[in-house]
Formats: sequence, structure tokens, C-alpha cells
Amino acid sequence: MLAPSNDPAPGRLFIFGFGYSAGWLADLLRPHGWRVAGTTRTPEKAARMRAAGVEPFLFGPDQPLADATAALGGATHILSSVPPEVGSGDPVLAAHGADIARIAGLRWAGYLSTTGVYGDTGGDWVDETSPLKARGERGLRRVTAEAEWLSLWRDQGVPVQIYRLPGIYGPGRSAIDALRSGTARRVDKPGHLFGRIHVADIAGALALSMAKPEPGTVLNVVDNEPASGADVVEYAARLLGVEPPPLMPFTPGALSPMAASFYADNRKVRNDRLVRHLGYRLLYPTYREGLAAQLAAEG
Repeated sequence: MLAPSNDPAPGRLFIFGFGYSAGWLADLLRPHGWRVAGTTRTPEKAARMRAAGVEPFLFGPDQPLADATAALGGATHILSSVPPEVGSGDPVLAAHGADIARIAGLRWAGYLSTTGVYGDTGGDWVDETSPLKARGERGLRRVTAEAEWLSLWRDQGVPVQIYRLPGIYGPGRSAIDALRSGTARRVDKPGHLFGRIHVADIAGALALSMAKPEPGTVLNVVDNEPASGADVVEYAARLLGVEPPPLMPFTPGALSPMAASFYADNRKVRNDRLVRHLGYRLLYPTYREGLAAQLAAEG
């Protein structure tokens, strides 16, 4: 729960792409008097959202909001976690950029991007001022989408902020869950490190940023310790009291496209702006605290 001084004044949050991270943010804000609306592609998920107290709207790259004026009316905050589409830019802005720019009283608009925009630094540190060197198509699309969102601030005064996220983990999406399902892998690529963030810290950092908006800025939302995927899986195995899977050689063709993209770049991402400037105190400074807390919560 947020401390009172860190609690943004309640309003109406409209979320494009009501997924894992957005759901945690909604659960954090709703007890504080927030009204939350969000989009999904399917009527089935819309029903689940409504049951959870979130006003649902259907939206997708080929399905604009049926009535954008009604859906976005009264929104004080906008969040988009919708990834850009191949060859067509950001789908939210393509369909509703002009509608967002016309929202009266909008106090904050957040776009969830990725630290993949930094590309490969050979293991060197990056921060929000570092050049964007994305090489793969997914990273390049994100660079373009960030520029499109920030142009709303520069050109039309929409209070946009960009949040760059690394690998996201939490209950249901952690090394603990992967070990239990038999999908955990320990890839041997010496010197290669990942940045991570617990989903609860994404929600907390966003909520604090909503209370202290800084339009036109970028924020890395990452924890304190880049680590190899093999080390994380090994630690989760120790917590569970099981043998970790054996190390496997790094073979891009044996990995999913998403996993292979993680291993294509090697960098360490600083969170000084998050921790020192914004003043956010990480609930889970490293994967160790996050995984141990998940197991403890399971009883």
C-alpha cells in the first residue's frame, strides 16, 4: 500500500492493454478511491474485468474503441501497455492519438516501453540519457513508438512520460513457476546479465510517478541487480529444495524468439532516477527478495 504522501489524488485511470502489470496497478489504486477502465480484445476477458471492478472496453489494432469520446471521457490518467505493431507504428496512437490529445483535465499519460531500446552495450551500464542502439525489429519499433508518444507532449502538451521496463516477474510468471511447470532453462552464456523488475514494483513506481508527474521524461523501472538467468533459476531451485536444470549451451535457434532477443543484447541498466530522483523505495531490490516473498506468500 502507498504511503499517504505518495498516493496520487484519486481520479479515473484508463488503461490501453489491461494485462499483467496493468492489473497490479489497478489493484493498488482501486482501494484508494480510483475508478479504473481498461481495454481487452475479447468479450470473455471483458467479463472478468467487470467482475473485478474494472470498466471494460474492446480494443485492438484492428478494432478501435466503439465510442472513444464516451470511453475516454473523464479520464485524468492514461496508461498504454500495448506494443507497437509490425509495420504500422503504435496502434493506440494510430487509432486514438487525437482523442487522447483532446481529453480535458488529463494529468498524466504513461507509456510502458522496454529497456531493449538501449540495444547492446557489451555489458556496460546505461541510464535514461544513453543513446538508443536497438538493432532488432522489436526494439526498433519501440524506439519509434516512444518518439510518437513524446511528440504528443512536445506538439500538443499531453503530459506523457515513458517507462522502460526490463524482464518482468512475479506470481505466476517467475522462475519458481517455470521450475514447477518444467519450462525452466539455465542457459550458459558467460558474462551475460539481465535486468529485472517485480510486477509489484512496476505498480508502485507508476503510482508514485502519477503523484509526482514530470511530463516529457523517461524513467528506467528496474531493480538494483542485473543477474544471469541461470543464477536466478538456481536460486529459485534452492528455495524450492529441488535440483536446478542443467546448464545448456547458448543456442539461439533452441530458444523462443522472445528469449533469443533477451540474449542478443548485453547491458546493465541504472535506476538512479527511479530511486534517488523520484524517491521510489523498491519492495524487492533484487530477484532474491522477490522470489522469497512469493514463496512465503504461498504459505
